[in-house]
Amino acid sequence: MNKEFTAAKMLKLVFWLMTLAFAVAALVSPDRAQMIEGLKVIYTTPCKVVTDYFQIGGVSATFANAFIVGLFCCLLYMLPEAPFNALSFFAFALTMGFCFWGMNLFNVIPCALGVALYCLVKKEKLGKNVNFMLFATGIAPIVTEMFLRYPTPDAIHGYTLASVILGLCVGMVIGFFTPAGCAYAPNAHKGFALYSAALPLGMMAFFLRAVLYTMRGVQIPAGASAGESQPVVFYTFYGVFFVLCIVIGLWKNGWSFKGYGALLKSSGHKTDLSSEFGPAVAMINIGVFGLFLMLYYTLVRGSLNGVTFGLILCMVCTAVSGSHPGNVWPIMVGYVVMSFAAQALFAGEGFNKAINAQAILIGMCYANGMSPISGKYGWLAGVIAGMMHYILVVCVPDLHGGWLLYNGGFTACLVCIFYVPMLERFCKTKEERKALKASK
Repeated sequence: MNKEFTAAKMLKLVFWLMTLAFAVAALVSPDRAQMIEGLKVIYTTPCKVVTDYFQIGGVSATFANAFIVGLFCCLLYMLPEAPFNALSFFAFALTMGFCFWGMNLFNVIPCALGVALYCLVKKEKLGKNVNFMLFATGIAPIVTEMFLRYPTPDAIHGYTLASVILGLCVGMVIGFFTPAGCAYAPNAHKGFALYSAALPLGMMAFFLRAVLYTMRGVQIPAGASAGESQPVVFYTFYGVFFVLCIVIGLWKNGWSFKGYGALLKSSGHKTDLSSEFGPAVAMINIGVFGLFLMLYYTLVRGSLNGVTFGLILCMVCTAVSGSHPGNVWPIMVGYVVMSFAAQALFAGEGFNKAINAQAILIGMCYANGMSPISGKYGWLAGVIAGMMHYILVVCVPDLHGGWLLYNGGFTACLVCIFYVPMLERFCKTKEERKALKASK
């Protein structure tokens, strides 16, 4: 392996590569003539989960939106002492995924300003908290809601001085409390839920819903529906991007998959794969895991719309933090098994939660964050975790009103809080079973 290819260099390369890829995609998309008009629509439309930007703004405008937010994030990571680790890749790729169904620069900035205020109050370095700036955007749609139609959810009033001030205040409150919440969350799920930031953000969304809507007796507006499938966009962009990641990883790894077999055996629990196996091998995993996820969504015949496009990035974000095909497949199997079981036992012909239903596709995205469970306790534990997540994921939006972009990540945290103590009490880890077998 090239010793000079450090984790920081790898992540900087991926960040800029992804951002520039969005720019190229925006410029070559057939509807590029409507890019500016589409951006206006994206910036002036409420974006409660799930709002498919491909549908409302067009493909070119959506990629342009991702490029703008990506450029903003890249500039944040240029701040002194900004971290470049597994959590950084997680934050960046997750934020890029959100840019396709609920996030834009206008609702990102107030959340980032809230973290900046936190740094000012706590006298901490701004650069060291860049990851939190990106995590804080997990409930950015509520900022847009304040900007455009609060307090009358049935009528869009547009940007006014009062609404902009309200949106800024709500976003800054979210950002201000995000670092503290993120620091505590791993204690609750013991590191088994990779989408750890979803826990404090989900609780904040729950609180904001109660204060801004429930206490006023106001009904929260319904979310938008996803648009038409865009298979050409999906396969072209991701096919090129993930293959390129594999090629770069192989190049820096001496044109070899050496070390990747060991990575596929990693539990994924409390790890940084770039530190444990080297940045080149981690780069390979980003590409292989991405192609693996594309295969899954193809096999279940999911609609390849803007939401699904974003979901791929929202799943790939865990590729350096611990997820890989070896510990994610049991979660997927759990989803498929529960889908067919639920259809046979409870729903019959009127069943609307099939494995390729949009809500279930979104849920499966974040269920992959429980991969350390299957990595630590075995494939059967992972299958059961996937089944539990399937059952809960469509119910959890009632708690936060649909404002939480990684609703499924919040669900994964709840599953782990309940399930992991049961595993610890009644089951042995794979290592413990292996040691017990060796001692006999």
